[in-house]
Formats: sequence, structure tokens, C-alpha cells
Amino acid sequence: MTPTPPNPPDQHDENAIRPHVYDGIQEYDKRLPNWWLFTLYVTIVFWVGYWAYYEWFRAGPDGPQEVTAAIARIEAARLAAAPAVDDASLWKMSQNAVFVEAGRTIYATTCASCHQEKLAGGIGPNLVDQLWIHGGRPVEILAVIDKGVLAKGMPAWGPVIGPKKAAEVTAFLLSFHREGEPIQKQDAWVPIVPAPK
Repeated sequence: MTPTPPNPPDQHDENAIRPHVYDGIQEYDKRLPNWWLFTLYVTIVFWVGYWAYYEWFRAGPDGPQEVTAAIARIEAARLAAAPAVDDASLWKMSQNAVFVEAGRTIYATTCASCHQEKLAGGIGPNLVDQLWIHGGRPVEILAVIDKGVLAKGMPAWGPVIGPKKAAEVTAFLLSFHREGEPIQKQDAWVPIVPAPK
């Protein structure tokens, strides 16, 4: 009988049995399958990226921020499903980030052309002071947005944007005010005329 030559160093004998024995069990010295190794390496790369995103760069939201955002979304859904809109519910909407952000977007596309981006007034009246022409209570503000004041050039936005978006714009406007602040009546708004150049 001729002895078998040993395997060259670059070849691996997968039928070789490892020298150790555990509980009477021996195991082959086989390589791990490529799919298993690929999964392991992808997992390691994902872990490094995840750790870098949340821990090194702090780019992602942390736990308390996620909980706060989730509570705001739940509260927004609850308020949106309310059967009637009154002063109390509009003030609550004005303290909810989901409503305020939605209202900011709608305001920028529909209202900013007359009331300016910073709500300081232009063609339309100032919306951040405490002077109101048609009432400063939340339901009165909502009514002006919804029905408009055609005699003064304010269009009725209710039919265009719908009641939900009208409430969101109202919440955005109320976010610049405090509940219970004094409301002063103003007879008319004098538009700001730009100075001649």
C-alpha cells in the first residue's frame, strides 16, 4: 500500500475530522458556506453604519424624540377625528407639531402671498400681533379662513382646501399666540405700501 501524499497547503481537506472530541462527538473541518459568510459580512457592515448613524454622528432621532413624535402623531389623529372644532380643540392643535407643520406648508402656498412669509402683514393684515379685525378667538379665525371676507379681498379658502386643512392653518396661526392673551379689535387694516425707490 502506498501512502497518500499530504494535501498541498492551498487545498483544504473538507473530509478531515478535527482532533477534538466533545461528548463523544467529532466534527468535520468543513468551511462555512459562502452564503453564510456573505450574510455575516453584510451584518457587520450594517452594524457599523447603524452605530455610526445613531451613536457617532447622532444623525438619527433618539428614543425620547421618537416617542414624542409618535405621541404627537397619535394626538393629531385623535384631534383630526374629533366631531366638532371648537376653541379648546384648536388651541390643542396649535400645540401639536404635526398640525403646525401641516399648517405651515398650507400657509406658505395659500396665505403668504398676502400676509407675508413671517405673518407680519402686507396686502392682508398682520397675523402675529393681538389686533384682529374679525375676532381673534380660534373659531373666529377659522371662520375667516373658511368663509373669507370678500368685501375686503379675503377669498373663501374652505371650499378650496377643505375643513381639515383650514383647521391646520388656524393651528399654525395660533402657534404664534398664547391662550388667554388679550384680543384687541381693529376696525381696518392699512396695507403696507413699499417705499418708492
